[in-house]
Parts: sequence; structure tokens; C-alpha cells
Amino acid sequence: MQLGLSVSDSDASPFTPLVVLELAHDTKAEAIAWLLNRIRDKQRNGGAELLVDQLLFPAQDGQKPNPNVFVVGSTLQRLLIGAEDVGLFKEFQDGTMRGFTYANRESFKDFEGDGEGFLSDAECQYIVKHELDTLRAKNEEYIPGYPKYKLYPGKSIVRRLQSKGVLVQYFPLHNKEDLKRLSFSWYKKIKLSFQPLDDIRSYFGEGLGLYFGFLEYFTFALIPMALIGIPYYLFDWEDYDKYVLFAVFNLVWSTVFLEVWKRCSATLAYSWGTLGRKKAFEEPRAGFHGPLGLNPVTGREEPIYPSSKRHLRIYLVSVPFVLLCLYLSFYVMMVYFDMEFWAISIYHENPNFATSVLLFVPSIIYAVVIEIMNLLYRYAAEFLTDWENHRLESSFQNHLVLKVLVFNFVNCFASLFYIAFVMQDMVLLRQSLATLLITSQILNQVMEAFLPYWLQRRRNKRVYKRMRRLMGDKELPLLEQIQLETEMNTYLGTFDDYLEQFLLFGYVSLFSCVYPLAAVLVVLNNITEVYSDAFKMCHVFKRPFSEPAANIGVWQLAFETMSIIAVVTNCALIALSPQVKAYFPESDAQLILTVVAIEHVLLAFKFILAFVIPDVPKHIQVKLSKLDFESLEALKKRRRALGRKSWKLRRPEIRGLSEL
Repeated sequence: MQLGLSVSDSDASPFTPLVVLELAHDTKAEAIAWLLNRIRDKQRNGGAELLVDQLLFPAQDGQKPNPNVFVVGSTLQRLLIGAEDVGLFKEFQDGTMRGFTYANRESFKDFEGDGEGFLSDAECQYIVKHELDTLRAKNEEYIPGYPKYKLYPGKSIVRRLQSKGVLVQYFPLHNKEDLKRLSFSWYKKIKLSFQPLDDIRSYFGEGLGLYFGFLEYFTFALIPMALIGIPYYLFDWEDYDKYVLFAVFNLVWSTVFLEVWKRCSATLAYSWGTLGRKKAFEEPRAGFHGPLGLNPVTGREEPIYPSSKRHLRIYLVSVPFVLLCLYLSFYVMMVYFDMEFWAISIYHENPNFATSVLLFVPSIIYAVVIEIMNLLYRYAAEFLTDWENHRLESSFQNHLVLKVLVFNFVNCFASLFYIAFVMQDMVLLRQSLATLLITSQILNQVMEAFLPYWLQRRRNKRVYKRMRRLMGDKELPLLEQIQLETEMNTYLGTFDDYLEQFLLFGYVSLFSCVYPLAAVLVVLNNITEVYSDAFKMCHVFKRPFSEPAANIGVWQLAFETMSIIAVVTNCALIALSPQVKAYFPESDAQLILTVVAIEHVLLAFKFILAFVIPDVPKHIQVKLSKLDFESLEALKKRRRALGRKSWKLRRPEIRGLSEL
């Protein structure tokens, strides 16, 4: 891989910069020298054996720039060895995906010569990040120059520096040539075609590749529902209850959609080498704290925190806080209904164009308030989850996702459930659903795409003019690029992107039978979402490190839970249909029992369908099983060879004993 840039290490050997590492402006000189020495030192001495060089920016507007900005790179051989260390899977000559080994490198497809171009940008930067993250303290008692910042033997140096604020940030550099090509094939040409998922994965990694794959799949899966929904909406909707058939179709669609996605996800993950990849041992989070103790798994000293204390914090503080927020959400919902009834009463008193427009104002205000409450709650949930002091990042993310999903579900859908099943007003339900959906989509596009783009564009112009004024006409591609990227916003992951799709899936699967245009609106939103997300990933945010992923993780469970709720909701909506009620004119109890029985049958059908459709396609299962078999056979041969060697070494001893 080539970034089109080149700097020199302290030993004057040129290298391609892959990662930018920024320390605090006032970092002590001994701490800098110690860290750089550990980065450059040989692996056998506990170093990362990487290349690093300092960048010096010119003074800007009388302000002294941060002198502690460094670029980190690596030799090609070190990257290939690192690919084996991280368990990277690459395509073998026979077409199967296998764990890469440096000794057998020439047996892998596309490995030519010295291996230039064999590893993608994202893979190279992920390897460098892994080597930095696994730099471990040896016999140092504290960070040099900071006696109060203790170091624990065997613990990550980089995580410790981050938690103490010595390391401000480190991020991968953009490759301007590759980014230009990706941008052109991805979003600069408006076309009806699939996204270049392999190129996205190669540049940003598997995690983002799977997100954009899911976004594309979700959009295409909505097209049949959108095509069916348009005539349902246009032709005499008010005259008869046709939404019963649409609800049944909705139930089948939501189940098949998720099961087929599992197969698509497995196919993508296998082709990218993450399906059979073993998960790396997870280190404690940078923010995890507690008294020093011994880890029973690794045998290393590290901070420990009793799970009983964490559970007390969760159940005595976090859970009551979430319940309080849910109560506030219900209170705001009732205020919204008061506004809605007020607008309806004014319209009935004086029906005209102005009062008809006024009917939509409460829903618009409520939609804006929902987005504001979701945003404020997100900050509170992050603070609480961090305060709970989870040891692992995966545990932190799972608890954060649970908090946010529960509140967002109630906050976004409680009013619709109330209108549907308490007020039983389908006209108001349709109006509220349309207003909430359209308003939330507009706000999301403004907050996620247009506002960050505008702010970043202003920042880029300011930095560009400043650099040109200071340096004249000199070519400064490296300094200028790094200066721009250090000031870019940090991409915080796919959490908010998946959350948005989760809520849209809820609007479609729960209530689209009473407003069939919901699927059409979500399709239009997702088409613009592809382009806006692509643009902000390429030009608004810092380039994120690759995150190996075999699936969409906890979000798969979240979508499946929503589809189960959709079964119950749609069955209840069917029961409220006058067309269905006509079959049970004398007994509401019989109607309820019938609907509950149908709901159980549909749930059973859903689980049977999930069982019948394999999560992994058959041909991929065969390839994975073949790889497992060959690995076991190779292990047996190795053990037999070691056994024969051990026997040969022991034979002289046995012969000597027999002579005695």
C-alpha cells in the first residue's frame, strides 16, 4: 500500500506513514523519549519494532503549535509478521480463507514478490494499532516524568497514557489517491447500483463494510413493501380495511428479511476473512479503574473491581434513572396529546387552511422534542455506563446499547401505541406516524450530514489558508494533510447509524400497515443516507481504525426483538379492524382468544423459519468444516513428529540404562 507520502525514521530509513500519534503539548521530554524508544525497540526486547518520526508544524497566528505530533509506519516484513500475530485471514491458492502465516506467505493468493500490495490499507493500519496497543510495561514503576502515573507490569502502555491524558489521540491517515477512487465509485456518481462493499471494507475495515452492506440490503428489502404500499395508499384507503393483508405481509417480510440477512452477512464475512477468525483476547478498557489485583486468567497485575459493586450501581442508580427518564417521556407524551386535542378543537370550530396546517404543528414539535430528548439521554446513558466501571469494552457497549434502545423505543413509539390501542384512532395514528417519520428523517440528515459538513468545510478553509500564508508556495502535502486530519471530528463508531436504522425498522414493521407509505419514505431516506454517510466518512471524520467483525453483533438481536414485537403489534391492529370484528359481533373474548392464538402460531412460524433457514450458506459451511479438519490433521502430524523426535532423543538414555 502507498499513501503517496514518505518520511524518515531516526536512522534515516524512509517509510510510508500509516498512523498519527499526538501527545499532549506539555508532555515531559523523558516520557516522549521513553515512548519512542519502546515503539522502535525490537520485539524480543518488548518493543513494537515500528518506525516513527516527529512532525514539526510552523507557528500559527503567534501561537506555538504542538511539537509532540508523530507519524508511525512499518517495514513490509514487520507488517507481514504482524498479520500473522493478529490472526489475519487471507485467501489461499485453493480459494479457501485461511489464517495467514509468514512462513507460508507464498501459498496465498495475490502474494507476489516481496508482498507489496498484499495487505490493504485498513489491514496495515490495524496491525500498527495492534502493535501499539500491545506495548506492555516491563519493570517501569511509573511513566517517566510522571511519578504519580503508576505502571503495572504486563499492562498496555498506550491505554495507560490515554487514560492519564498524556496521549491525546492516535488515528490512521487517509490515503488521498485511494480515497479519491473510492469516493468516485461510491457516492460522487449518482447511479442505481450496488455499493463497492469490497472497496469500502478494504479502506475502512469489516465493521463499516458490514454496516453499509446492511444499509444496502435493508433498502433493497424494503422495495417490495414500498411497491405494495403505494397502491394500498392511493386507492380508496378510507373505504375499507385492506390493511389486514398488508399486516400479514409485514409479518412474513420482517422474519424473512432478518434470516436472509444472516446468510448475506456470513457470505460477506467469509469473503473478508472474519467468519472463522478467532476473537482476540480482550484487554480492559482504558477508563476501567480499581485497586490493583491479580488477573486469574493472565496472571498479571491489573485493576480489579468487584462485580457486586457494579451491580449495586446498576440496580440502585442506573435502573431508577432510566425509569425516571421513561416517566418524563410519558409525561411529555401526555403534553403532546393535550396540544393535539387543542389543535383538533380549533380546527373543528373554524375549519380552514390555517387551522388544517395547525393540526400538524403538535406532531412536528413533539418529533423535535423526541430527538432532543434522545440526544440528552444518550449523553446521560454514556456517563452512567462509564460510571458503572465495566472492565471490557464489549460489556460497556452492551449495557449502553440496552439503555439507549429501551429509552429510544419508548420515547419514539409510546405515543403511537397509545393512539393505536388506547384511543384506537387510526386516522390520528396515520397522521402522527407520517409526521414523526418525516420530521425525524429531516433532523437526522441535518445533524448527521449537512451540519458536520458545513463545520468541517469552514475548518478546512481556515487551516488551508493559514498553512499557505505561513509556508508560501512550498508543497506541504504531508503537513497540510495531517494538520487537517488532527482537527477533524473523531468518528465514534456505527452505534448511532445502527440506532437510526433500528428505529426506521420499527416504524415500518410496527405500524406501516396503517400508513403504507412508511416503507417508501424509509427507502428514500436510506438512499440519501448512503450518500451522506459515504461523504462524511470520506471527508468529515478522521479515518477510523479497522474493526474486524463477522456480523452486526448485538444489533442483530435488537432487530430480531423488534420483529417479535411487530408480530404482537400487527396482530393487535388486525383485531382492531372493523372487518375482523364483524366476524365476532357478540363476543370480544372470542376475538381476543382467536387473535392470541393466531399470534402464537405466527411466532411459532417465525421461529421455525429461523431454524429452517441456515445462518451460514451450505458451501461456506463445507469450506469451514474442511479447514477445521485440515487443521486437526496438521496438529496430529505435528504431535506425532514431536513424539518421534522425543523418542529418538531418549533412546540413548534407555540403552545406557539397559547396559547397566
